[in-house]
Amino acid sequence: MSRATTVLTRSLGVLIVTAALAGCAPTPEPTPTPTGFASEEEAFAAAEETYRAYVDALNDVDLSDPETFEPVYALTTGEANAGARETFSEYHANGWQVNGTTIATVIVELPKGEAFATKLDLAICLDVSDVDVVDPTGDSVVGSDRPPVQAMTVSMTRGGATWRISEITGREGPPECT
Repeated sequence: MSRATTVLTRSLGVLIVTAALAGCAPTPEPTPTPTGFASEEEAFAAAEETYRAYVDALNDVDLSDPETFEPVYALTTGEANAGARETFSEYHANGWQVNGTTIATVIVELPKGEAFATKLDLAICLDVSDVDVVDPTGDSVVGSDRPPVQAMTVSMTRGGATWRISEITGREGPPECT
């Protein structure tokens, strides 16, 4: 056998073994795709959905049953989560009860440039005119000066494709709440 034939035979043998082994090799793990939103509109829609779920969770809270607090906690982080935990704990300990339904009437994204990257602020008008908090004797603990519609800024923080409410503060200016 000539030297060229030997080299060619060995090369073909290596190719055949390599091809056979490649068929037995484990499939590489798929590369994770980045999570997030394709546009600010998509980010805002997801943030609004999270906020509306938060309002629904608030409306479902039964202060006598701490398990009903969990859906609110799941939608919050940071200061908003700490504030909800403190408030619900206090209300529960006092034996208070919430009556009525809260309604988000206006939700507008506040301008912030590349907001959908990791943070988003929403201007909220929250109708609490139907909501009362009463003590065990049935007396209201809500201040008589509470406006029926509250203007708030709700700050949202994104982790992946999920928004969480991180802070809720009072707000002045547009959009006006009526």
